Amino acid sequence: MTLSVSLRITGSVLVVLSYFIILHVSPTLGVIGNIIGDSITVPFFIQTKAWDVIAMVAVMNIISLSKLLA
Repeated sequence: MTLSVSLRITGSVLVVLSYFIILHVSPTLGVIGNIIGDSITVPFFIQTKAWDVIAMVAVMNIISLSKLLA
């Protein structure tokens, strides 16, 4: 298993856990976890040339950052 695949799996798990944290614990902590989870999946999607996913992750991170700044 390559590093990028490990990061993708870890990022996916972190995103799911972050949604739980957003709903039941703390929106701020959940959003931070979500941004980290989304960001560490990017190397895999660059490697596989999944540009649409990278664009979606960028938009989702911008939305998450707006929540942190509000």
